[in-house]
Amino acid sequence: MEKIPMTQAGFSRLEVELKKLKTVERPLIISAIAEAREHGDLSENAEYHSAREKHSFIEGRVKELEAIISLAEVINVAALSGTIKFGATVTIMDEDTDEKKTYQIVGEPEANLEKGLLNIKSPLARALIGKEEGDSIVFNAPGGTRDYEILKIVFQ
Repeated sequence: MEKIPMTQAGFSRLEVELKKLKTVERPLIISAIAEAREHGDLSENAEYHSAREKHSFIEGRVKELEAIISLAEVINVAALSGTIKFGATVTIMDEDTDEKKTYQIVGEPEANLEKGLLNIKSPLARALIGKEEGDSIVFNAPGGTRDYEILKIVFQ
């Protein structure tokens, strides 16, 4: 299978989530299922069905996290430099609106646009890869073509 690039911070967040699911969430839901069973007829027991559904979700997420962690390739971003690549924190400015945005280019499992974590496979990240400070890029966004200037590149 293909390795999944990841920052140390992203890898740590996944490990914390997995540990919480295994040590906190799983035992709670197992006791909730046991308690719901004590209420009698399971065919009409909404608490039981809800608990079983949540248990199924937790087990699925545990398997997903274990698979991602087993394939993770943690990259030391601080040791990188030069042009934009995985792990770079990039500040760009929209050349039409002068709006500045900062993104860190990260692996798919840790991407979160609201937190400024840009998936390396996203069209914007692909347009930024290999560029330097001062370069301009033309990006085909869902709302139309956007022109960005790369203001700053940091590896931390």
